[in-house]
Amino acid sequence: MGRQRWQRIWIGSAGNMVEWFDWFVYATFAVYFADSFFPEGNGTANLMNTMGIFAVGFFMRPVGGWLLGRIGDRKGRKAALTLTVTLMSASAVLIAVAPTYDVAGYGGVAVLLAARLLQGLSVGGEYAASATYLTEASAPERRGFASSFQYVSMTAGQLVGLGLQIVLQRTMSEAALHSWGWRIPFVVGAAGAAMVFHLRRSMLETEVYADSGAAGQDDRGTLTALWRHRREAFLVVALTMGGTVAYYTYTTYLTKFLSTSAGMEKSTASLVSFCALFVFMCVQPLAGMLSDRVGRRPLLITFAVGSTFLTVPIMTLLRHAGTFWPAFGLALLALLVVTGYTSINACVKAELFPTGIRALGVALPYAVASALFGGTAEYVALWFKKAGAESGFYWYVAGCAAVSLVVYLTMRETRDIDLGRVGAVPEKTVRPVTSDAAGVTPAS
Repeated sequence: MGRQRWQRIWIGSAGNMVEWFDWFVYATFAVYFADSFFPEGNGTANLMNTMGIFAVGFFMRPVGGWLLGRIGDRKGRKAALTLTVTLMSASAVLIAVAPTYDVAGYGGVAVLLAARLLQGLSVGGEYAASATYLTEASAPERRGFASSFQYVSMTAGQLVGLGLQIVLQRTMSEAALHSWGWRIPFVVGAAGAAMVFHLRRSMLETEVYADSGAAGQDDRGTLTALWRHRREAFLVVALTMGGTVAYYTYTTYLTKFLSTSAGMEKSTASLVSFCALFVFMCVQPLAGMLSDRVGRRPLLITFAVGSTFLTVPIMTLLRHAGTFWPAFGLALLALLVVTGYTSINACVKAELFPTGIRALGVALPYAVASALFGGTAEYVALWFKKAGAESGFYWYVAGCAAVSLVVYLTMRETRDIDLGRVGAVPEKTVRPVTSDAAGVTPAS
């Protein structure tokens, strides 16, 4: 892979990391600021209110997916990526300075809500712009590998957030964290977003977009054009359903689950998540490389089968894991299963659409699925917990994976799609047989 391609992947990934750091620190630090914005009362209820605002951010993602996906298809991938990081920086500043309930009553909740709406807009476009950019910027035979860096950077952002949380837990008192320490990560996120803004202003547009002639299409990035590819759009929703629920269960919700349900110390729960996510991050490129050799469907099917049949036993055992090592082993097993989805879902979705509608085609259906299933995962989990039927959530996660399994079994393979093809149906390219690809026959 050439130096220029690595540079594009680095810039795209660095921005994605900051975006998702800002997005995830809200969830990871919610246990510390949940009581700051609501009247004193039941801690679980306040946490549910705070995570309800977290879910609201997801429901702005379809709007962001439409707006920024349209910009990505009409103005270019670079323009969309620059705008997303600007919105995220503004939202981080708002949360960092939001007044508490004691200072402004529910005014602080209003500021928090406005910030989450901006974050929803930003991330709604970031996912698609990043997925499209990383997929288009890579060599055709390395798209799985290159696009896997989307979840490498997403996970890196969460790891930085968790790492910062662990440092603060060990250097600040519990009272200080609840009082003002939770604001620190949002200040860090705003500063990081400002740095990435300058990086993205100098990034290069992808050749696939620049050479495609998409800029001359009047209906590029429009809902009318997307409707002509409605089958692919519905496919994105269905294949995302199981993956996004599982991902948010074992990432943002895991720390809360271990501390509130398994009875672990918050610091130990954070360490379990950090270590499991670090290994998870490292295996993403390996899985992406594997998909470049064997195809996307085998990995997706492996994820769906594993998540359907292993979620209930893994979550049940995690509920009774009282120490670090059992919890780490189970969390890592769950994340390795999820890798079958996370490592390649970006390129799979991008490979479904032609260039002139690719950013919107990925953004809007993915954002809808994330809003309905990913954004509500924690809230659904807490609802089951409050109702005294926490195991019901385990079956919910498994059921979502089962639905996606049906889709994976019936969808077409996308590895050999020609991204440069502009038309109703992208054509397949013929993959040459080389000495290092024994056993892989050319696509027909």
